Amino acid sequence: MSHNGPLIIRLCNWVGEAVLSLPTLSLLEQQGYELHLIGKRWAVKLFEGHGWTIHVRPAKRADAIAQLKQLRQQLAQQHPEFTRHPNLVLFTNSFSSALEARLAGLKPIGYNREGRGLLLSHSVPYQVGLHAADNYWRIGSHFVGSTSPRPQALGLRPSAQHQAQARQRMADHRIAPGFVILCPFSGAADTTGKKLWPDFPLLAQSLGKQGHQVVLCPGPGEEADALAHYPHATVLTGVDLGTYAALAQQADCTVSNDTGPGHLAAAVGGRVISVLGPDAAAMWYVQGEHVTILHPNQGWPTLASVVDAVNTQPPQ
Repeated sequence: MSHNGPLIIRLCNWVGEAVLSLPTLSLLEQQGYELHLIGKRWAVKLFEGHGWTIHVRPAKRADAIAQLKQLRQQLAQQHPEFTRHPNLVLFTNSFSSALEARLAGLKPIGYNREGRGLLLSHSVPYQVGLHAADNYWRIGSHFVGSTSPRPQALGLRPSAQHQAQARQRMADHRIAPGFVILCPFSGAADTTGKKLWPDFPLLAQSLGKQGHQVVLCPGPGEEADALAHYPHATVLTGVDLGTYAALAQQADCTVSNDTGPGHLAAAVGGRVISVLGPDAAAMWYVQGEHVTILHPNQGWPTLASVVDAVNTQPPQ
């Protein structure tokens, strides 16, 4: 089913999900496809280092369909073969995303879920129990006819500009390589705080006493909490995702709740301590080559276990 030419990808709506789809995006690129990603505005910074074309999806459905129609017409004009094959890969599982693709005249491929089988030009049978990264990999592999296993490394590449911005932030705030990033936040989707490990302020104090330089990069709306609860940490505000990823490459490790920045840090090859609570699902565990998952059978990890994980250097 593989052919060279453009291919539209509908990204998922959260940073962690988008990061976990990276191996599949790279697979499709390696197969000779010219990728056009449809996603939220933050995807522009997140994937800047990969050089893919990214289209910011409008908030209103009618505008989103119009965007897809315009893109279909543009790509069909440039590549006459575009409309003769499945031409949009859905990482999303919703009925509405498949419907939008069809109404725009596209031929989507994705999982046969949520009653959308008739809308798909090519449907992939859904397999229960896979990690999210493997779910995306299975769609891409099915599309190109590959049987290769998913690589462990996610392969996120910060752009040269983001690397320069990270170095400038470090210089401005006198941050030396080897610092520890804490991500004690859990994102807008966690409306009840069930992903928030309660001992992050104590961890910051403990690491500070041990001589670790502690850094926080709060997202929009998280700045006041960071400044109030982490008075001795270095708080970097206004850090975009690409610069965040470049900072994570310079850190000794990142300690994160079950949220996007943990996936981001692991995706660039950083060492990550993932602190998970009772509601954490295995399909969303952080993936990477230097990841430590702390998820006890009951309750939350202890402060001592997290401190030990930070101070335990992996074998070279």
